[in-house]
Amino acid sequence: MKEALESLVSAGKIERRHVAPLLALIEHGYCQHRGWGFGRIRQVDPVFGRMIIDFANKPGHSMDLGFAAEQLKPIPRDHILARKAEDLAGLRTLAALKHLEVIKLVLQSYGGRATVQQIQEALVPDVVTADWRKWWEAARQELKKDGHFLIPLKKTDPIVYQPEETSLRQRLLQDFHAAKGLKARLVAAAELLKNLGELDDPRAAAAEALALLNAEIASHQRTQPALALEAIFTRDDLRAAAGLEPAPDEVTAPAVWEQVEQPGRVLEQITVPRQKRAFHSFREARPADWHTALLETLNHVNARLCAEAARVLIEAGHLDPLKDHLVRLISLHTASSELLLWLAKERGTDQFADLLGPEVFRAMLSAIERDQFQDKKTRRLQDYILSDQNLLIELIETADIELIKDLTRALQLSPSFDDMDKRSLLARIVKHFPAVQSLIAGEQSRQEQPLVVSWESLERRRQEYRELVEKKIPANSRDIAIARSYGDLRENHEYKAAKEHHRLLMERKAELEYQLARARGTDFSDARADAVGIGTRVQITELGRDHTEVVTILGAWDFDTERHIVSYLSPLAQSLMGKKPGEEAELELEGHRARYRIDRIEPYRKPAEQPTAAAPTEAEPTPIPPEPTSPAAPSVAPVPLAEVLVATAEIGAPVPEPVEAAPAPSAGPASAESEPVREAAPAPTAVAENPLAASAAQPLPSAETAPPATPSAPQN
Repeated sequence: MKEALESLVSAGKIERRHVAPLLALIEHGYCQHRGWGFGRIRQVDPVFGRMIIDFANKPGHSMDLGFAAEQLKPIPRDHILARKAEDLAGLRTLAALKHLEVIKLVLQSYGGRATVQQIQEALVPDVVTADWRKWWEAARQELKKDGHFLIPLKKTDPIVYQPEETSLRQRLLQDFHAAKGLKARLVAAAELLKNLGELDDPRAAAAEALALLNAEIASHQRTQPALALEAIFTRDDLRAAAGLEPAPDEVTAPAVWEQVEQPGRVLEQITVPRQKRAFHSFREARPADWHTALLETLNHVNARLCAEAARVLIEAGHLDPLKDHLVRLISLHTASSELLLWLAKERGTDQFADLLGPEVFRAMLSAIERDQFQDKKTRRLQDYILSDQNLLIELIETADIELIKDLTRALQLSPSFDDMDKRSLLARIVKHFPAVQSLIAGEQSRQEQPLVVSWESLERRRQEYRELVEKKIPANSRDIAIARSYGDLRENHEYKAAKEHHRLLMERKAELEYQLARARGTDFSDARADAVGIGTRVQITELGRDHTEVVTILGAWDFDTERHIVSYLSPLAQSLMGKKPGEEAELELEGHRARYRIDRIEPYRKPAEQPTAAAPTEAEPTPIPPEPTSPAAPSVAPVPLAEVLVATAEIGAPVPEPVEAAPAPSAGPASAESEPVREAAPAPTAVAENPLAASAAQPLPSAETAPPATPSAPQN
């Protein structure tokens, strides 16, 4: 083949520098292209100066010999890629039985060194078809014991194969001395500690490492106390494992803590696996005031360290001082966002469930606003509030409606959330507390029309509210406390059921507060008979059916199907309002359209009889019979008015007790003026379950006192 290539050189088809690379390609039979990858050389044609190569995605590719010499890299037959092409089944068997042989083959294929990623790319998925991580962990343990492989401390550094074998002790100490900096040296010391039992002379190896560690600790105790403490922990473990005595002049953990002025920062810099031990050493170094110092650090460390510090304090019996400290920080709105983030994540535990309330959310808004002006800005608390769909509602559900409105205003005015996030949070509030919809929509509560209600229905709503705040909510709070005592709240079904019941009770409480604040009580003695209005009895006839009924229009919460009493807010009453006798009204309900004629109107509660006068009076109109008899049914059966009454009644309005007109007092003539509508009396205030929200409970809007038991028309 060399003579043929020389002939091509003489003919000028290839250059002389191409001869050696082409001979290597022909000898090995395999090649590597930068773009097309690994290929097998199938044929060489010296006549036409071409080479036929089978690439993975380009089989039978023809390439000019000169171009092949410059672009292709020869791959020897003992290369891992060539072995995979020739004997893949045998290579898989070798990988399953002899891990080191396969790794040695890969390393030698790449010049004696290769990273873990290169080894994985060479073996997976062709050779190692099973779980790579499991296979590599087993192989890595064998590599550590074998003296031919040098395992680096960093995963990105290459593994090196050396023909001469070195002992494990020599390799570990070599890595320990070669490490740059105390942090890297601690990693090497941890590896030495892990393999100490397999060394031929563990005490000598440990003594050599301890001497160097003590020197490093002494130089770092003032400048990097956190790193010095971690080195002390590693040194003590290594010394105990080797059975050596401590050096007389070595630096101890209490000596480092004595120089620390801000223990929170030091604890925060210590790695997570050693934080528990760091807290224990801090407690031993300052036995008199360790818990006080730990409480002061809570507001200056991250959420993860807050959790660990709280655990240490609780285990030492300092739960009550911890809760008092948290209450003080929350009440003053000085709690940090990291502390509040940890507290929000802990709401599923029983230790801090009673601290979470509306004041915590207000403190969160303050903390987030403070973070906007810090050099190191963070959005961890903001992101958690937005991502947790239940947090906001769980914090404010124990508050009354006025406090919820106040918190809603604070959220609207807060610059910490952008418009989209703010709308998302406001939507959650409106979903559970519909009473704040008007506030969010920009409508003022003073623009809302009052609800005219009867004194009887008003008293029923008041009684429902009193029973709710005096009996049901306290009983539910006791159920929550009992369920909380059962343990882990995340798996506590009794606690979840009690909390869900609590949510429903608070929603009903907010609804009643909103309704009672708008309610204005009356006895309907001021009703006029010249037009349909609140407090009138109306005789109507359905046109086309000649069907007559009597309807009584009363307050917003009055409804009685049997007595034909409807609320003035119902569609039927609204269609009749303001109509006079002889006029017609039209009502369309659920696809049924009907026209009614108003026959007669009279007050539901008539004023007291006037005293006998000398002047003659006009004849009184014939009163509307209490239960008129309907005429004979026409050919098309009429829709019973009772169905219309039920369909047009206010949703959720309780059926009142029969309302009877009260007799007027005998003394004094009755006034022609009507009795004014009175406002509702203030409802009792709910008792706050949360200690932070106890001062936030607000009474309902003030209203006038209810009338006496027997109302009468006002006297002149």
